[in-house]
Amino acid sequence: QVQLVESGGGLVQAGGSLRLTCAASGSIFSAGDMGWYRQAPGNQRELVATVSTDGTKNFADSVKGRFAISRAKITVNLQMNSLKPEDTAVYYCNAFVKTDSSSRSYSPYWGQGTQVTVSS
Repeated sequence: QVQLVESGGGLVQAGGSLRLTCAASGSIFSAGDMGWYRQAPGNQRELVATVSTDGTKNFADSVKGRFAISRAKITVNLQMNSLKPEDTAVYYCNAFVKTDSSSRSYSPYWGQGTQVTVSS
């Protein structure tokens, strides 16, 4: 089994910063794309940022220039700067993983989520 454990969420004032960390563990043969998604109350889960194994990064338009994503093997970090109240959501870590050498494709795994609240 694969576990993704997130940390770093919390309450911050508008304009502040937070850093989220996600560490993957368990039966991991190979990790593919990793990233962060978020879901605010009443909204669908949406992409925040992803990073591929070759370092290619993808950001939602709403966070470009404010958020940065980085990874080291099976850990992915999200640095969030200039936070806005509309960034308030539960943030979920996502990773595509092969659990053994016979896996034909990567399977998606999710963390339990960490709350980020930005006060105005």
